[in-house]
Amino acid sequence: MVFIPKQLRKRVTQPMKLTNLNITMQWDWAFRHLMDLRAAILVGVLLLPNLAQAWWNDAWPYRMAIKINASTSGANLAENAENVPVLLRFHAGNFEDFFLIKEDLSDLRFIAGDDKTPLKFQVDHFDLINQMLFIWVSVPQISAGLNTEKVWMYYGNSEATAITDDGGVYDVNQAAVVHFGQGTGEPVDATAYKNQILLSNGQMSDASLIGPGVKFDGSMSLQFPDTPGLQFGSLAGATFSAWFKPDPQQKTATLLYRKDGAGNSMQMRLEQNSLFVDINQAGSQTQLAARDVVAADRWQHVALVVGQDQVKLYIDAQEVAATAVSSISISGPIFVGANPSSSNGFVGEMDEVRFSNMPRSANWLTIAYKNQGMQDLLLILSQAEQLGSGSGAESGFFNVIFRSTGPTGWTIIGLLLVMSLISWMVMIGKAMYLRHVRRDNRIFLKEYAKTHTGDPAMLDQPDDEEDEELGDSPIIQAMFSKHDHYQSSPIYHLYHRGIKEVQDRLGTSVGARAAGLSPQAVSVIRATLDAQMVREAQRLNGKMILLTIAVSGGPFLGLLGTVVGVMITFAAIAATGDVNIAAIAPGVAAALLTTVAGLFVAIPALFGYNYLSSGIKEAIADMRVFLDEFVTQLDEYYGRAS
Repeated sequence: MVFIPKQLRKRVTQPMKLTNLNITMQWDWAFRHLMDLRAAILVGVLLLPNLAQAWWNDAWPYRMAIKINASTSGANLAENAENVPVLLRFHAGNFEDFFLIKEDLSDLRFIAGDDKTPLKFQVDHFDLINQMLFIWVSVPQISAGLNTEKVWMYYGNSEATAITDDGGVYDVNQAAVVHFGQGTGEPVDATAYKNQILLSNGQMSDASLIGPGVKFDGSMSLQFPDTPGLQFGSLAGATFSAWFKPDPQQKTATLLYRKDGAGNSMQMRLEQNSLFVDINQAGSQTQLAARDVVAADRWQHVALVVGQDQVKLYIDAQEVAATAVSSISISGPIFVGANPSSSNGFVGEMDEVRFSNMPRSANWLTIAYKNQGMQDLLLILSQAEQLGSGSGAESGFFNVIFRSTGPTGWTIIGLLLVMSLISWMVMIGKAMYLRHVRRDNRIFLKEYAKTHTGDPAMLDQPDDEEDEELGDSPIIQAMFSKHDHYQSSPIYHLYHRGIKEVQDRLGTSVGARAAGLSPQAVSVIRATLDAQMVREAQRLNGKMILLTIAVSGGPFLGLLGTVVGVMITFAAIAATGDVNIAAIAPGVAAALLTTVAGLFVAIPALFGYNYLSSGIKEAIADMRVFLDEFVTQLDEYYGRAS
């Protein structure tokens, strides 16, 4: 039971008398509005939409939202698109759960925005060691002008079995797709047609725009077979597209070549920084020319679209040339990077080579360019969520930061935590010690003032065993000593040493004072007390160096973690080619966490250091004043009469 004084109980239990009508009215107004506010909050909660998304399948403990930005700030599409294969780039900078997915990726599932409809997907390249994953997902619809659509990626089900789609990511009009994602061997057609593609006189490149690619040296080519699906005809239409990066020394090169037995041919060639398309149909010559559109040593997207009545050439999803045609029908093997004679071969890199047996729209090419380029402007990867964690990534910014922090960051934060614990232990222990110093000094000086007319040695106490054991640990002495004779007072320590010096010279017997201290003895005693004061100052300043280290070293250690974290983030971006803000921001924010941790170590240590230093300076000043008075009193009381 809590004891409440009678007077207080009376005041509490008596009703309050409001003598002022205005006060009464204001109280009633505030109470009524408070009730209205509570009602409004209740209605708002009831009307608030349910932010927690349904979970597709509880057997998958983790998921990630991939947002589609088709507005002007993203892909900026002119019209809607359906059944579009989009590229997802995962790397250490935007996905930290690589070791939560199975090594064979059999637990991956992609679900539409309704969180119900499974989507077809295809793995392009997976490197667990370097933490890189490239996946193509067929999105049912991308609505122009919207940035609210999304798809979900689920993972983490250890019991899941792999599902295969055999090229189902692509529509029936996609005749051939080469990702080069396998990195070695002959290129593979990723569509359901499984065309046999040959790579002559060359080899794959380990690092390209989208994972591995192919590097041409001027003597190699990709050869596609002559199949019905790969016909170039204006009746049904056709599209060729690829990413290419020409060598700066490139002069003349063949990018695309096809010729049939009747002499009909089509060739796309590079002349320094210009592109030309030459079409020879039944002896009729047609040429497209796009001048000054190619930049050396830079990735660009090129597309050739053959329609029913015209041929168009696109660079980076922008139409750069077009011409009218009558009827085109060209068969035969298709060569990419060189002609059959291997003359005027392309020198540079190439990735994501595609053929369609229909003319793709400018909108389709825009999606490919905005999604597959160095900076993905179409897709935004959100923070991963865990089943049962509520709103997941939406629970707070710090959740995103903590989940994005890597082993290097946590190592440095751990070191800073140890440094912080040490500094707090020093500050707390030192504060307690100085509190006892001030208290014991005050009590001793009050008693010492009474000895000015008597023997200065009357306050001296002999050392006991406890004082000797705790003498080298002033903080422990302050916390656990008996404090029966000013043990924490540095002034008393000076006094005790001075009295001991006097007794060593005069003895402690009755009448010892008669011999008196010579001026030389007084000088020696003063020098001894000066040395004792230095030692007491050292005791007072003991461990303060640890606070200095925390103040100066904490921010620099945090800065080291930030620099390393930013380096790792940009290294991951350089390895994957994904430079959108959603990929950079989590890594940079997590890197800055170490700087914040360093400041959290340094700022309290700085304040504590300044506060404790002022107390130490005050104690040292008191010792200096006492030393002068004490030596003078010793000389007066014990000095020899002249």
